[in-house]
Amino acid sequence: MKALIFILLGLVSGISISHAASFNCERAQTQTEHTVCEQLSLNDADVKMATTYNIIRKLVPMGTRGVIQDQQVKWLQLRDQCQDNVNCLTEVYKMRQQKLDIYMNNIYKQGPF
Repeated sequence: MKALIFILLGLVSGISISHAASFNCERAQTQTEHTVCEQLSLNDADVKMATTYNIIRKLVPMGTRGVIQDQQVKWLQLRDQCQDNVNCLTEVYKMRQQKLDIYMNNIYKQGPF
């Protein structure tokens, strides 16, 4: 398990910590992005989701990777429909994290690491 943690840390080491959200809040363009940046709980959910997504993308085979990337694009479109509705955004992030957690659990089952 410790080896898996080190592998995952190594995979995400390229993620910049210069801003809290998975995107640069200083360059937020949409109402949704501004809301994510302004709400700590959404900001945290965004970072967790993006980190999980980036880890999974690097650990799954190419076919599955394409599926996950397509799902992410659709999810971003759904997320952006929430605009500044914090409850909507909270639920959409929760839904996406649950789906990503399923992928992550499938990766764990393939261990040992």
